[in-house]
Amino acid sequence: MPNKHPVYNNPSSVRAVDGSVEVDGPDQVDVSLTPEAAEETSERLLRQSFKARGQKRLANLPHQPAD
Repeated sequence: MPNKHPVYNNPSSVRAVDGSVEVDGPDQVDVSLTPEAAEETSERLLRQSFKARGQKRLANLPHQPAD
């Protein structure tokens, strides 16, 4: 399935400010998260980044795994 959104090469900027985590990224991403929400988001990003890397690696092989 093709991507519905632009794909960016630059990572987001992340910093701790007064007990929250600020994320500034491409396409005007600008959010503040609690430490707990930031931790869960980082775990989700990491899991999905591994999945996406695998998808890219297997894209040209004849056998495709199910999503």
